Parts: sequence; structure tokens; C-alpha cells
Amino acid sequence: MKYKAEIGYVTLGLCATNSYFIRGIDEAGNPMDEVIFVDPADRGDLLYSKLAEKGLLVKAILLTHGHFDHIWGVDDLVKAAGGVPVYASLTEKRMLSNRDDNLSADYGRPCTVKVDSWLQDGEEIILCGHRIRCIHTPGHTEGSMCYYFEDADILFSGDTLFEESVGRTDFPTGSSSQLIRSIREKLLLLPDDTVVYPGHGDLTSIGHERQYNPFVC
Repeated sequence: MKYKAEIGYVTLGLCATNSYFIRGIDEAGNPMDEVIFVDPADRGDLLYSKLAEKGLLVKAILLTHGHFDHIWGVDDLVKAAGGVPVYASLTEKRMLSNRDDNLSADYGRPCTVKVDSWLQDGEEIILCGHRIRCIHTPGHTEGSMCYYFEDADILFSGDTLFEESVGRTDFPTGSSSQLIRSIREKLLLLPDDTVVYPGHGDLTSIGHERQYNPFVC
């Protein structure tokens, strides 16, 4: 039987962005006090302190893409956690290093992100006991990356796939045709019971989106 992950989240920032943390697992599949953080949207220092109050330690940060509302909390979280590594798609390097492309300059808080490990499509990494498949899904941005935790049947989809919707494509490096192709040819191939944790809005599942999402059905 697959491990059912312990996942927490907070919704914060100008765009009501979902920021997630998932607990690590030991060799027996039991939860540990180490967590992986996905898309710290803002207030990284506060996020760290709230986790620390629960006895949880941040060990890694995964970024689904480089837009300001998913990265404003990265630097403060990295510092508070003592220099934990940041992971992102290699194709998103331009976005994460350009204040105009990531739109942070437009919203009055210009920022860039230092990434420690650049990821490729199809690459598998192991963090905190989880085996994670990195799925490059260009469309919302050219370097958007989804993270599939096969041991727990979960997918962090960023702004690629939402409940009965998809991400917008009118920002720099966006492409509607690429977005739809990414979802149809990569994400909808995952098992129906895969729970999808999107960057905004409510949780959904691959099976539900395959049947009810009007953009990709």
C-alpha cells in the first residue's frame, strides 16, 4: 500500500498562492520531521517559524516556475533554514534571473532567485525519502515544472493545471498551445487517483480533470 503523504499548505500573497510543504518519510514509510517546501510565495521567515513551532525542519525547496507570486518568500526561507537547496527547471533560468520576466519589478518588489540544482524533464530526484519525477510542462512559462511523488500519488502542478481550468499564457514565455500539449501528453497520462495540488484554488485529481476539464477533455 502506498504511503499517503502528510501535506500542509498556506495560501498567501497578492495572488492567493498556495504554498505547500510535504513531510519526508523514512525507509519504513513513516513520516519524519523533515519537510520539502513547494513555492514559498511570500514571508519566508514566517513560514519557517510556523514550521519550527511544529518541530518541522525545511530541507529543500521546489519551485514550479519563476513568477513573483511563487518566489517572493524563497530568500527569507533559505536564510531562516540555514541555506537549504533550491530546485527548479533549467529551462526557467531566464525567468528566475530576470526581474521583468518574472513580473516582480511590476509589483514593486524586484527579486531574483539563486537556484542550487537545475532540473531536466523526466529526471528523478530523491528528497527526504521521496522519489520525485520532474515533469517539464511548458506553457504557463517556458520552464514550468510539475513534481510527481509516485510513492504518495500526488502531483504539484504549479500554474499549469487547475481544478477544471488551466494556467494563463499571456505572460512572458507563455504559450497556450504548449500548455494544452503539456497537460494532455504528460499530466493526463498519470493515474486517475493522483491528487493534484495546484498553485491556486482547490485540490483536484487527474481522473477528474481528464473527465471534466473543458480545456483538455
